[in-house]
Amino acid sequence: MAKKKIAFFEKYLTIWVALCIAAGIAIGYFAGDKIKFLTEMEIFNVNIPVAILIWLMIYPMMLQIDFTSLKKVGKEPKGLILTVIVNWLIKPFTMAFFAWIFFTKIYAAFIDPAQAGEYIAGAILLGAAPCTAMVFVWSYLSDGNPNYTLVQVSVNDLIILVAFVPIVGLLLGITDIKIPYETLATSVIVFVVIPLVAGYITNRSVIKTKGEDWLKNNLLHKIRPFSIGALLVTLILLFAFQGEIITQKPFIILLVAVPLILQTYFIFIITWVIGKFIKLPYATCAPAAMIGASNFFELAVAVAIVLFGYQSPAAMVTVVGVLVEVPVMLSLVAFANSNKY
Repeated sequence: MAKKKIAFFEKYLTIWVALCIAAGIAIGYFAGDKIKFLTEMEIFNVNIPVAILIWLMIYPMMLQIDFTSLKKVGKEPKGLILTVIVNWLIKPFTMAFFAWIFFTKIYAAFIDPAQAGEYIAGAILLGAAPCTAMVFVWSYLSDGNPNYTLVQVSVNDLIILVAFVPIVGLLLGITDIKIPYETLATSVIVFVVIPLVAGYITNRSVIKTKGEDWLKNNLLHKIRPFSIGALLVTLILLFAFQGEIITQKPFIILLVAVPLILQTYFIFIITWVIGKFIKLPYATCAPAAMIGASNFFELAVAVAIVLFGYQSPAAMVTVVGVLVEVPVMLSLVAFANSNKY
């Protein structure tokens, strides 16, 4: 049997992100205030350039969601229940706890207390957004059940619509960050509801007229470069505005990465151990642990920019989440493959 491989872009995502960081900092250094007009292009508190870029990122992943798969929910109820509990009742709160410990206690000598709250906010946004796209890659590489993975992702997409705003609002409130709920709700509508509805309509229409194989092997491949390009441009813009902060504190990215990495391994271990304890089949347990460990970073980045701005510590945290995602998740894939049962 041929060895399973990750696609070229995903495999080297960390390198692309690092290059975008360097390019963004360079642009910010040489362009200075000339690019600040981008931050002022808003309608109803939503930045237009960001909205376009995020739609280009999220819409292709929403095309993959087939809500007819929800008819199979009853086939693996234990795995689905475990995923929902971990993603929505454990993960956001442990992420907030790790962020609070590191940014207000351990890093107290390095991070301004006034900014610590925004670093925590960025981590909370990541923790409250379980993965909806890359988990297909992790499930494939770890020999997870593809049908079950699709059901998990579909359920999580629906839960995001109703749970993301109250959980983020609750956790940000606990950390004394004032959030306009209207802006947070608008972000979910713009960056989740609209792409989700558009993706579902397109999915059904294309399958009906062209067939499922044409959707997977033709359309998704054609629009993929737009999604990749939008991600890279978003990262460059973010770091063009973050350049001054990073040059003043060159180790800030490493400091931010530590609690995010610890959280990822912590959630994976919890899900993996519980999954084995309740006797989940490996092909269900592996993707269940993967979807809990990884993040819907596109949504987190978008909401962080809308709520706090391009130059905010919150936006930086969400982008660092992209930076560490691939190497950490590949290590978990390797662990899963070496511990199949």
